[in-house]
Amino acid sequence: MSRRPPLPLLVSSAALLCSATLGALAQSTSADSQFKGLPVTGELDAQSVVKARYGQAAEATAPVVPSAGSNGAGVSATTGTMHMEPPHAATAAATAAATAPAPAKPAAHAEPAPRPSPSHGAAGVPHGFRELGGFTGVAIDSTDGVAQREVPVTFGQVFAPGEVKPGERLVGKLAGGATVPLQVDVKARHADGSVRHAVISALLPALGPHKSVLLALAKDGKAGAPAAAAANATNAKALLDEGLRTCVSATIDGQAWSACADKLLAGKQATAWLAGPVSREWLVDAPLTNAKGAEHPHLAARFAVRWYPAAHKARVDVSVDNDWAYEPDPHNIKYDARVTLAGKEVYAKPGLNHLHHARWRKVFWWGDAPAVALRYDSVYLDATRAVPHYDPSVVVSSSALGELGARMSGKAIEPMGPGMATTYMPTTGAHNDIGLLPSWAAMYLLSMDPHAALATFGTADLAGSWPIHYRDKKTGRPVSLLDHPYMTLLGHPGDTVNPATGKQEKFPDCAQHACDTEYTPDVPHQPSLAYVPYLLSGDFYYLEELQFWASWDAFSSNPGYRDNVKGLLKPEQVRGQAWGLRTLGDAAYATPDNDRLKSYFTSVVKHNIDWYNGEYTDNPAANKLGVIVNGYAIVYNNGTGLAPWQDDFFTSSVGHLADLGFKDAGRLLAWKARYPVGRMVAPGVCWVDGASYEMTVRPKDNAPLFATLAEAYKASHAADILSLPCGSPEMAMKFKLRPGSMNNLPDANMGYPSNMQPALAYAADVAGAPGKEAWRLFMARSVKPDYGNAPQFAIVPRGVKADPKKD
Repeated sequence: MSRRPPLPLLVSSAALLCSATLGALAQSTSADSQFKGLPVTGELDAQSVVKARYGQAAEATAPVVPSAGSNGAGVSATTGTMHMEPPHAATAAATAAATAPAPAKPAAHAEPAPRPSPSHGAAGVPHGFRELGGFTGVAIDSTDGVAQREVPVTFGQVFAPGEVKPGERLVGKLAGGATVPLQVDVKARHADGSVRHAVISALLPALGPHKSVLLALAKDGKAGAPAAAAANATNAKALLDEGLRTCVSATIDGQAWSACADKLLAGKQATAWLAGPVSREWLVDAPLTNAKGAEHPHLAARFAVRWYPAAHKARVDVSVDNDWAYEPDPHNIKYDARVTLAGKEVYAKPGLNHLHHARWRKVFWWGDAPAVALRYDSVYLDATRAVPHYDPSVVVSSSALGELGARMSGKAIEPMGPGMATTYMPTTGAHNDIGLLPSWAAMYLLSMDPHAALATFGTADLAGSWPIHYRDKKTGRPVSLLDHPYMTLLGHPGDTVNPATGKQEKFPDCAQHACDTEYTPDVPHQPSLAYVPYLLSGDFYYLEELQFWASWDAFSSNPGYRDNVKGLLKPEQVRGQAWGLRTLGDAAYATPDNDRLKSYFTSVVKHNIDWYNGEYTDNPAANKLGVIVNGYAIVYNNGTGLAPWQDDFFTSSVGHLADLGFKDAGRLLAWKARYPVGRMVAPGVCWVDGASYEMTVRPKDNAPLFATLAEAYKASHAADILSLPCGSPEMAMKFKLRPGSMNNLPDANMGYPSNMQPALAYAADVAGAPGKEAWRLFMARSVKPDYGNAPQFAIVPRGVKADPKKD
């Protein structure tokens, strides 16, 4: 006799297991004394880390932080091997990430509190996980006052190169010596064959009310593949036998169009995403059909059904797409949306205006939703270099966290809502979207706060609202230049003619006002919306979001300017080249190895890096300043000046790609490092104005660039400035600054010195003694921003010199 779970429960549409809904998180501001922040078993000696990174100026300039002893491990982006660093160059950071939405009751943020961090020993492993015999792990927190048994957890895990070698197996270890079998679904591997990214599932035997446990990941010493044995997709029948039934419908002008996951699973149309004894997840999709079986030309449903057979629970991930790339007559579609699970309505939205080339998502539980939230090993996550190296001394502002929760409410989190993202991306000026990661994601990595979790995962869900989603009907996946090398959103129809076929690859036009939307995507202001959520959850929805945005970056420009299938970013604004390269790099790094788009994104990134190295690094005739001049670069002062801050964005993106291990990105970084470092320490240059809004780089339009930064600095400043000693009180008075301060919004967390910081951090690691001196000067300035409100630029050097000759 089959066991039928209780009535279905609506849960968060964020990545992992949690009892709370996004809506409940957004509406709740009550205190929760159970919220614990980062996984903590001690205190990180952040002062020692700050001293090691900031140089001799650290004692006078760095924030005061708790201390308890520190050391760390890093991963060489150039060699792809683990290496240990001496205490004076420790890289253990308090950056962290989690795989779950926030707990059901978010923490109160009336008063700031120090951010706890893991303590770690000689191997850079937090004591809690190391003492359990593991090398990393997660903290699992109960968010309910009721004891739970057979608690299913699934999360994404990034591994450093060489950590989990081919044939090695992992086991979960708990306090007291208990072990937990792990299902490891490997998604991507490093070049040496070791695991890069995997989705890990486990069944926790018990979890007490409001208790926390550490689940350490350890090698079990047994031979065999690290992933659990694959389960046949036909096993979905067992789930259907237990009674799973779920459908989504759209009623348009009185006619119902629908699709049901159980019917699709029964029809053996599923693709396995997770396959093993702990968790099985199937992906199924189909166009919505009416009562006569006719398919809707635009609307399609996609389901990701994750089943935990031993727990008799299933998570049902539902999305509805309006995103076919070449379907005629694209338009917004208004309908009444409804989702049912086990015969019960679990979601309804009358009058939903589904925008063109967009999609929406909801997640539900069949059975009692596990009341858990996960917190990550921050030291290990940082050591993988999958995320930027954020300053561990930053304490995220309580009021800023509370504001995230307040903003993630109402229409902002409904289908077709924007979440935290700016609807008109070309909006000028500073905003929280801009950076290698947006401010809310950086806040999440630094705090593990539930409001930041809500903003990070919730905004990733809502990334589907933008009209950038172009899906190929032939492949069922985001479009690629491999299949349509001449597709574009710009140029004339003739520009889209593929000479191999003689056919246009232009997308169908929208009728007048049929595609009106408040959302305007833009490569030069594009945030990273889905990268971190995918890494930390392993959810297929987030993977496709990352791929959709990367695909859009590659094809949105004119085919001729981007060199067709190569997808070169060179025609973009410099900041567009920066953020496009970041997104493409993230997609290539994270996309599973068996996904056809993996090689595609990797090739586009390679084409771009090769082009930049050919144009600059390996070109004897390239400018000596280290600046990017292609695209819309030298557009200030009548064609004589460029924006250093945009160039800094590009440098930071190249540094990020070098961290991810992309071949030859390190050489490009070494060439680019001369510009941010030089603006601090080059002869004839004063660091006070090193982060200027614009810099004159040539005497007149179309003239060659200056040969030295001293010439550029002189041409950019009036004689009365040039006559003043660098860093003198007189110069400070002239710029209306406090003595020792940098110019151009020095105390703003999104000011120009802040924009410069990530570029200088990456440059300092590869520029030798000048890089160290540049960083020392930068940190010795008397006025610095409070990154607690927006830490996306609070990136610091790792203290490891990457050899630019090896990638």
